[in-house]
Amino acid sequence: MADVLTYVLHYEGEFNKNSLGAVSEGAARAAEVGGQCHAVVVGGEDLTDALCQSLGGYGATKVFRAKGPEGLAQPVVDVMAKVIDDHGHNYALFGGGLLGFEIGAGLAARKHAGVTMEVTAVKSDPAHPGKLVAERPILQDSKISVSRYKGDLGIIIGRINAFEIRQSDGASAEVIDVDVDLQPWSTKATMVQRGEQRGADVDIEGADILVAGGRGLGKPEGFQLCEDLAAAFGGNTAVAATRAVVDAGWFPYAGQIGQTGKTVSPKLYLAAGISGAIQHKVGMQSSENIVAINKDANAPIFEFSDLGIVGDLNKILPKLTDAIKARKGG
Repeated sequence: MADVLTYVLHYEGEFNKNSLGAVSEGAARAAEVGGQCHAVVVGGEDLTDALCQSLGGYGATKVFRAKGPEGLAQPVVDVMAKVIDDHGHNYALFGGGLLGFEIGAGLAARKHAGVTMEVTAVKSDPAHPGKLVAERPILQDSKISVSRYKGDLGIIIGRINAFEIRQSDGASAEVIDVDVDLQPWSTKATMVQRGEQRGADVDIEGADILVAGGRGLGKPEGFQLCEDLAAAFGGNTAVAATRAVVDAGWFPYAGQIGQTGKTVSPKLYLAAGISGAIQHKVGMQSSENIVAINKDANAPIFEFSDLGIVGDLNKILPKLTDAIKARKGG
């Protein structure tokens, strides 16, 4: 039997999607090993009973509610450490995002627990009944590593969008208020500005043509080459990106393609500076036509492309843009 504790981030009366995915994943995996999934929420008066109870619809049976500054890591570490001490949870599970990484790392240090980051799947361990294992890609996403936990507590931190949200109707979680004495250092930071999304929303799933950029663009401004090419194509065309550049802040999360992003199947997929790691491949391999531009002739993406161009994308993309404009103009 193993109980899972998740942290749920909220903002303006709504729960963060990656947090809800973590609750759903925690509930599914806890059920496999005979346990339950509980949630922790930290905030003020906006955390109403009804809002907290709604987490039951995602699989949480109990919600531990504490007062404190929401969106900061250290107060959450204090709350989760107390809840784990009082209730003996075996695993703490976080959705993707920088705050989850910071809280999970702080909790691991506080509790002397093992921690695995960038997790894409959590499974029951057939070799050790009642235990969970965490899987994460390694070696540029070409292999999968499996983590097992020796101690009483394991910390699991997912990649962004790694866990699917599963919602059912009618379930209501029990809300338990928790009084926590925050550590002196936990109140030193103050929230200056809050935002749930990096960049504008991007709709890539319904596009007929996608121009996707990767690390090979060299810098955030390199995406202007992709934008120019997409504009030349016109019609139902959009720009997308790999996980690496999204995590680096070069492009909005809504435009991410791959196992932890979105799955697309456009008529034409043009990959600029994308190596083609397996995690990216699963998100775009069903495209009707795949064209890849990369200066590395050994890039994995050439193995499943219909057309591969080895060369400098900074020279090729502008010429391709000009050629399309000339063809359409003619």
